[in-house]
This record gives sequence, C-alpha cells and structure tokens, in this order.
Amino acid sequence: MRKLEVVSPYEPAGDQGQAIEKLSEGFLRGDRYQTLKGVTGSGKTFTMAKIIECVQRPTLIISHNKTLSAQLYREFKGFFPNNAVEYFVSYYDYYQPEAYVPARDLYIEKDAAINEEIDKLRLAATYSLMERRDVIVVATVSCIYGLGMPDLYRDMRIHVEIGEKLDIRAFASQLVSLQYKRNDAVLDRGNFRIRGDILEVYPPYMETDEAYKIELDWEDVARIRRFNVVSGNTVEELDETVFYPAKHFVVPHDQLIEATDRIKAELDERLAELEAEHKLLEYERLKTRTTYDIEMMKEMGYCSGIENYSAPIAGRAKGEPPATLLHYFPDDFLCLIDEAHVTVPQLGAMYEGDRSRKQNLIDFGFRLPSALDNRPLKFAEFSKKMNQVIYITATPRKEEVKQSTQVVEQLIRPTGLLDPLIDVRPSEGQMEDIHREIKERIKRGERSLVLTLTKKMAEDLTDYLTGLALKVRYIHSEIDTFERVEILKQLRTGEADVLIGINLLREGIDLPEVSFIAILDADKIGFLRSVTSLIQIIGRAARNANGTVVMYADRMSDAMEEAIKETRHRRAIQEAYNKAHGITPSTIKKEVQDILEHQEKEAKANADLEFAALKKNANLFSPKERKKLLKALYKEMSDCADRLEYEQAAALRDQIREIEAQYGK
Repeated sequence: MRKLEVVSPYEPAGDQGQAIEKLSEGFLRGDRYQTLKGVTGSGKTFTMAKIIECVQRPTLIISHNKTLSAQLYREFKGFFPNNAVEYFVSYYDYYQPEAYVPARDLYIEKDAAINEEIDKLRLAATYSLMERRDVIVVATVSCIYGLGMPDLYRDMRIHVEIGEKLDIRAFASQLVSLQYKRNDAVLDRGNFRIRGDILEVYPPYMETDEAYKIELDWEDVARIRRFNVVSGNTVEELDETVFYPAKHFVVPHDQLIEATDRIKAELDERLAELEAEHKLLEYERLKTRTTYDIEMMKEMGYCSGIENYSAPIAGRAKGEPPATLLHYFPDDFLCLIDEAHVTVPQLGAMYEGDRSRKQNLIDFGFRLPSALDNRPLKFAEFSKKMNQVIYITATPRKEEVKQSTQVVEQLIRPTGLLDPLIDVRPSEGQMEDIHREIKERIKRGERSLVLTLTKKMAEDLTDYLTGLALKVRYIHSEIDTFERVEILKQLRTGEADVLIGINLLREGIDLPEVSFIAILDADKIGFLRSVTSLIQIIGRAARNANGTVVMYADRMSDAMEEAIKETRHRRAIQEAYNKAHGITPSTIKKEVQDILEHQEKEAKANADLEFAALKKNANLFSPKERKKLLKALYKEMSDCADRLEYEQAAALRDQIREIEAQYGK
C-alpha cells in the first residue's frame, strides 16, 4: 500500500511543528474533535498536509465554497504528487436545482447538461476511495447531498483479467447496465467501442486521456493495456483491470424493476390524495411525469432526475438519510473542516433550505413525497457519520471550542508579518480622516479597503471618494462573480486605489497590497461586526508589513474589545518570535495571476451558467429581472462583437430589441 507522503522543500517552521505533533497525537489516541486555531499566513495548509502524512488515513477536507475548495485542491495536489488527491463538488454548486415558485407559477427545471470536467472529478473521487487508501478528497459543503449507494457502486463493477473467457455481447450488455454508451466511431469518456476481437473502454473517472484496450484470442482475454486516447500509445500493460459505473446512480435491472413497483404504489397513493383534494392540475402533472420516469427506468435503466427516486430504489424507510460521499470513506477516515466558523453553520443549514424547495415541488405535483428523502444530511446525521474531526479556523466559535478535547494555536507566521496595528477613532469627521489615510497609502503604492454596513452606504461613499479624484470601486451581492474577480484584479494592479464593500471576507483571496482597512460603524451589534467578523477583517491587513486597521465608532463594544485584545495577543507572540530569530517582516509578494487566474476562469464559467439560467427563467414582466437580463444580453452581445462573432452579436441585438419593444426597457 502506497503511503501518504508530503513532497515539499519546506520544513515546519515557527509553531507549525508543535501544532502538527499535538494534533496528530490527539488523532492517534482517538480524540474525536480537535481545533487548530491558525491565523492567516501561518501556513495552515502545510500543517494540514503534515498531519495527514503523520496519521496515514484517508482524508476528507471540507471547505465552505467551491473557490476555496479549488484553491485547496491545487495546493494538496502539489503536496501529495504521488497520492490520489481528488476534488469533489456537487451539481448543486454549479447548477440551478429544480424548483417551483408558486407566486409566479414558475417551474425551474434542473439543467440537464452536465459539465464533463465536474463529472470526471466526482467519479474519480469515488473510484479512488474504492480502490486505494492513500486518498485525499477536497470537497465543498454540498458533499452531504445524496450520491447513490456505495455498495451497489462497488458490487456492479466489472472485473477482467488475462486468461478468462469473455463473451463480447454479454460484456457489452454489462457495460450498458453501468450506463456506458456504445460508440464504434469515436471513443469518448463514458463510451466503449468494439472492433472485431478488440474492446476499448473509456471510463469517465480517468483523470488523464487514457482508456483500456482488451484484446481477445477467440473468447479468451489475451491482452489488457491502458493507452492514451489521443496518441494511441500504450501507457501500461496489465494483468487485470476493473470497470466501475459511469454514473453514481446505478441499479441492477431486477432491483430497478422492483423499485418501479414501489414508485407506482406511492404514485397511486399520492394521486388518490390529490383527487380527494380536487387538485386536478397537480394530479395530471404528477401522473404524466412519474409514469414517464417509470417507463424510462424500465427501458433504459435510468431517467432524468433519478436521484429523486433514491429512497424507493434503495428501499429506505421514510426519513432515513441517503448515502453521501461520506459513506464512500472507510470508518477510520480523518475529516478536516477548513474555515470552520463559516463551514459548520453552512452544513447545519442545508437540510432546511433543501426541504422548503422540495416541499413546493411535492405540493404542486412535480414530485412524489419520497423526493424529500433525496436530501442533504441533517447536522446530527453528519456528526454521527464523522469519525474524527479537526476544525481549522482563525476564529473558532464557542461550539467548536467546547466540543474539542484540545485547541492548538498556530499564531506565528514564518514570514515574520505581524497582525496589523489597530486604532479606534470617533465617527465624527470619519470621511475626511479616511480620505487622508487613503492619500497616504497611494503615495506608498499601497491599497485600502473600506467596510460599510449597507449597499447604499457603499455606493454613496464610492461617489464621494470618486468626487475627490480617487480611483474607487465597490463590491456587494448584486455584483456578479466574474465582475468581482475583475474588480479585485484592478485593486491589485493599481487601476483602483480603494475597494468599498460590506462583507469582503467571502472573496477568500489574499490582497497583500492592502495596508489600510477602515471599518465604519464598528460598534454596531450584529453579525457583520461580531468578534469573528472583526478578527477576520483585521486579518485582511496581515499580509502587508504596514498593515493598519482603523475602527470608526462612538463607543467601545464588547466585540471590538475582544477583537483588539486577540489581535494584540497574536502580535506580541509574533514580535517575540521575530526578535528571537532576527526576522524583519516584509510584505508578501505574489503575482496577480498566481492568485486570480483560477478564480477568473471559474467565475467566467459561473457567469456563463448564470446567463443561461437567466435567459431560460427570467420573468420579463418583472422590471428588476428584465433589467438584469437586458444587462446580461448587452454584455454578451459586446463580448461576441469583440470576438468577431458578428452573427451571434446580431442575433442578441434582435433579441434585446424584441424584449424592449414588447416589455419595455
């Protein structure tokens, strides 16, 4: 068995060594919950990697959004080049889920198109978990959604070895039952082809462009090799191989036929209820949709939205939780929850959000009641499934601290950078003061952040500072993902001097050029000015040697007091370390592309998906939605023109004119 091994030129520095040792020992002695309290810039990711190396267990790393997950995935790929590092994201991270809005009589169908790359990564993750133990899976919080039954996924695999007899027709039929498609012309992912005595299979979970070739001598398997699909060159000669299903929701035909009987029985029961309630529209809608799905399952072994029937297919009792990614892990796995102060609450909130969406679908005849059991895990179910957990955050909540047998601090940055200086100033005259501070930073080639409490305040302050000849941008929830990345790039490159926002923490990237942060209304009580939020905001200035945070307030709140106390504690520890080791702090230097390249690419993909969903589902009678759609269409038209795609641009122009003529601007 291959060992999990970190490949890195670095050795643990500062207090990384003690954190690795304490947390690894805690895991090995059986501590169920531990917390790593690590500040920004202290090398938490490297510590996580070394803990995994010490404990030698399959590991699940959960992050609160797909951008940070992707960042972690790339970092762990670098740390463990000889091991299986996988990236798992749910379709819910990328696609609009099925929903019905009764107030507008609007049904939003789940996008049937599946991104091949996402599908490949998901299947690669479960394949690795089935085949080996040196596995690290980086996932988003939506890994607690239902996924298909791991027992069936494992039991339905096809094993082939040299010397065994193989009937081509029977083998092809088996592959079809695993949701592979036959294509004798082109070999694509999830397809197979037969050419005489040669079988070629391209599993969708292969991370590289590699497929399998099986050569027969009459009915005997004479040769098995893995080859490059593009070049045709042999990569490896094999004695045996295994083919796993091409989809997660696969069921043996006999079991599926039994399941359709259970679905039909539930349908009859639900139709009787709708008829008794005189809901004729819902009656016909449910009857038509479900009958069609049943026929598809009988004939094809699959149907669109088959996951909604997971409970009757698996034979689960009402309310019983579905299988998830967690169920593919062995019992002794390690779970690392990154940014736990955000991730854990998100894990706890997902069940209720999903249930309210599903209930509408059931009430209005789009789904059977058993669709409720295709759901994310409740938090109690998630906790029960966890083996051993390490929470990782700079600001652990009381719940995590209380739960943990030990809280290990990692407060020293190997770079020597200190937590920023904090100053509290009165709100009277704050605008003139902020303007003066920003001008000082511009002289030094540095940037500034200003945090407000409302969108209107962010926009008004942007207008005010722009009027003072400053280059200012703002970010809030109505700015789309792609545009946010562009704005952050402008800040880093100097096209903007100041960025104004409400909750800039969610951007999840480092801005080493930022040396000044102004927090308006710092004394207000609420989530945006809680201890956790204030400490996280302060940490934004900890990448610059000249980092300074000014809190504008008329009183000292408890949250302010605690945040200032914690920051001074961390600064004192770092100062003592720097003095002992003769370190002079210097601002981190990172290329703009190093930080933003992936986010930009991902944001573009998200923007495309959002645009497609908007075109499909926008209510043109709503001025707000119509305005949003027109803005997106104008942008797409302009982009097409820039790419010299004039026919597409003209088509979009005509579409815009039609909407404006019929519904108004």
